[in-house]
Amino acid sequence: MIPMTLAKIAQAVGGTLHDVDDPSATVTGTVEFDSREVTPGGLFLALPGARTDGHDHAAAAVAAGAVAVLAARPVGVPAIVVEPLGASGSGALALEHDSDGSGAAVLGALAKLARVSTDAIVEGTGMTVVGVTGSSGKTSTKDLLAAVLAPLGSVIAPPGSFNNELGHPWTALRADADTRFLVLEMSARRRGNIADLAKTVPPRIGVVLNVGTAHLGEFGSREAIAETKGELPASLPSALDGGVAVLNADDPLVASMAERTKARVVLVGLSANADVRATDVHLDDQARASFTLECEVGRVRVTLAVHGEHHIGNALAAAAVALECGATLEQIAAALGGATPVSARRMEVRDRSDGVTVVNDSYNANPDSMRAALKALVSMARSGSGPARRSWAVLGEMAELGPESVVEHDAIGRFAVRLDVSKLILVGPGRPVRAMYQGAVMEGSWGEEAVHVPDRASAIALLEQELQAGDLVLVKASSSIGLWEVAEAVLATPATGSVTAGNETTGKGASQ
Repeated sequence: MIPMTLAKIAQAVGGTLHDVDDPSATVTGTVEFDSREVTPGGLFLALPGARTDGHDHAAAAVAAGAVAVLAARPVGVPAIVVEPLGASGSGALALEHDSDGSGAAVLGALAKLARVSTDAIVEGTGMTVVGVTGSSGKTSTKDLLAAVLAPLGSVIAPPGSFNNELGHPWTALRADADTRFLVLEMSARRRGNIADLAKTVPPRIGVVLNVGTAHLGEFGSREAIAETKGELPASLPSALDGGVAVLNADDPLVASMAERTKARVVLVGLSANADVRATDVHLDDQARASFTLECEVGRVRVTLAVHGEHHIGNALAAAAVALECGATLEQIAAALGGATPVSARRMEVRDRSDGVTVVNDSYNANPDSMRAALKALVSMARSGSGPARRSWAVLGEMAELGPESVVEHDAIGRFAVRLDVSKLILVGPGRPVRAMYQGAVMEGSWGEEAVHVPDRASAIALLEQELQAGDLVLVKASSSIGLWEVAEAVLATPATGSVTAGNETTGKGASQ
């Protein structure tokens, strides 16, 4: 963020100063919500959590160098205090473990601070803000965007999938006067989410990747999801003011969003009508795509370092943004060719000493990304001139699909069988996973081709017993299932050794 005095921060967020001897004291460091990450000159956010309340760590944060604390009550050290919103008044910023709305108040103040800081940087330096949304592929595309924009200047992008009401402004406040590009993921759990994020940090360029079935349980239909994703192009400035909407020409629900924006529209995809398109597509033995990128200014051959045919669309979107920002085709091809996975557990491909290959795509899952990963698995298994490798798909539940969950899981089981995946291990006790197993059986996966196991330890034990040198293993589920433990255990197992299952733990995934 730009350096700001405590007095100015208080004015920007509508707070009052408490225990502050010098209102002109200036925040010059980062804004943090973890007191262990505070650095000298920083600002600490006091947020409620499952096990602890950030207000209880205010003194430790100041002792670590924080100039002050952004809080919902006085904390005995220098603080900017905003009024709690109340249990029923937190609305869109509602948090778990936030009984009095104090966390929502601090998040609201954080959003206001991010808006003031980024507006000042944009006005002062012309920094370009890029927003990315879609049902799947946001994080991978964000990483590709950071790669293709880096040759043009300093880039700030979120770590992992830091894309909600906390991660969005927190990332924006990483930008300073030296930042030329700010790339932001924009997630949604309800209608209005993306519009709110766009108000917090207004993007000049917006990218919509796709409309899938992630979060069907919360939105009810793909059309409702499209309505929400379309809030991004609707929020962009007009073409006359530099607004650019990069839309997927191959997804009709996304392409139709051109009617919702005043920005200039750039279509990307495989379609002949795309402004930035891929032709002459080939996949190598690791399911890495190469293609000819064609656009108004010319064409160039691109060879991706990331795995999976689905990354072609992500790469085209990143290329379109880079072209808008002044990159040459040669710069784009070089950057895309050198861009390896940055965010963890997204199509991470690693080999064991005996030739077993593990594809760890366990960070998150929805029906669209599950199909893309399975297609990549089969492509990798069948590539080359020799016999096909045995392919294993270790799959767990796809969360937040609502009433359609059983149907969607059944369809994935059937899809895996139609692709002729050699072995399916379906992990978990719930009805959705049982539906995935039943779908596989009904599609023709009899005998021991498809196996339903109750937990990760059972999956690890089965793999330890049956994996053979040269096998290919995909591990994928929603992050709350913690299936990455299976991938890590398989990789840690010597060819003749044994696997020990980790503790049964779960995590919480980012929004879609």
